[in-house]
Amino acid sequence: MKAVVAHDYGPPEANAIAEIPVPRPGPGQIQVRIAASSINPADVRVSSDESRHDLPLDFPHVPGNDFAGTVSEVGPGVTRFRVGEPVFGQAVPRALKAMTGATRPSLTTGALAEYAVFEADTPLITRRPNDLDVETAAALPTVGLTARALMATARVRPRESVLVVGATGGVGTTVVPLLAAAAAQLTATATPADAELVRGLGAASVIGYGAAGYPSGVDVAVNLVLPGDKLTDLASAVRPGGRLITITFPVTRPEWLGREDIDLHFVLDLDGRFGGMREVAEDAVRGALATTIGRRYRFDEAPQAIVDFARRHTTGKLVVRM
Repeated sequence: MKAVVAHDYGPPEANAIAEIPVPRPGPGQIQVRIAASSINPADVRVSSDESRHDLPLDFPHVPGNDFAGTVSEVGPGVTRFRVGEPVFGQAVPRALKAMTGATRPSLTTGALAEYAVFEADTPLITRRPNDLDVETAAALPTVGLTARALMATARVRPRESVLVVGATGGVGTTVVPLLAAAAAQLTATATPADAELVRGLGAASVIGYGAAGYPSGVDVAVNLVLPGDKLTDLASAVRPGGRLITITFPVTRPEWLGREDIDLHFVLDLDGRFGGMREVAEDAVRGALATTIGRRYRFDEAPQAIVDFARRHTTGKLVVRM
């Protein structure tokens, strides 16, 4: 089969299309013929030079976490899915098993391929409803799970002031409409070229990046892009007793912020504690959860999609159609 492959640690430009054996499902696993996938930060970082000493990979390594496709084979003991069933969801490379759910981890051989194998018994994979098209289903898993977890953690009340840093990315374009629907007084960072997009998603105010433009005394600050050890300026924008919610690595330590009078929360829900892919699907079908697809790529362009994600300013999700 054809797959996007990294043969060693290196820059995103090192990924290429290659022929590799089709993975077969073992006990408790399913094989899926992939119809579409989308790009996430892990697709860049896992095989990067920076991970060489921290994350042992088996090469060739196939990236790809988010997917939509059709079950093509089921392994022994699988009763939850059947061959021919449309599915979608999120899974991480097996090398990241330590970061996954403690009891029902969602692991994959890599979704940027014609076929991939997944664990069947996980809340992060579910049947794709007929009302959810393939590209949207491939774009939603990680950002849908994250947006739901952010909203559950932030507990935003009407008229609270919320500052979102990184509003134009995949998670940002998904969570900004949810915050607007919660009647938050919403300020978001964006480039001038993206200001209209962010306002259309529900932001009342759009500002440039950097501490100089942050409003002061906000109730909630949501960080989606800044490194976790670079949040002192953002923390200074939060009122005493306010909340700082972040999703980036390294996991922020309270002592890095220079203040102890705000609530700090790191959000990474790989257990589906705030709802799994079934809930994401239900919210999407009823119009309560959506994301922005910024660009679509053919499968032969998938390596370029990874490079674009790493090197260019992009908006929303980058989707690869097989």
